[in-house]
Amino acid sequence: MKESLLKRIWFFYYDGFRSMTLGKTLWLIVIIKLFIMFFILKLFFFKNELGVYNTNEEKSRHVIQELTK
Repeated sequence: MKESLLKRIWFFYYDGFRSMTLGKTLWLIVIIKLFIMFFILKLFFFKNELGVYNTNEEKSRHVIQELTK
């Protein structure tokens, strides 16, 4: 029987990543950089200003006020 398209695509990428040597190191560097960008920088540079409001109405009013200043 003919294998499904998704299964063939999965095995194509699975075999490619399994046989990589330098590529694994490069992917690890990419993952570490993404972790730093999205988690570490968010903690230090982006405040959660909307966390002090309880309802969606209050949050939307705050956003409108900040955008129209």
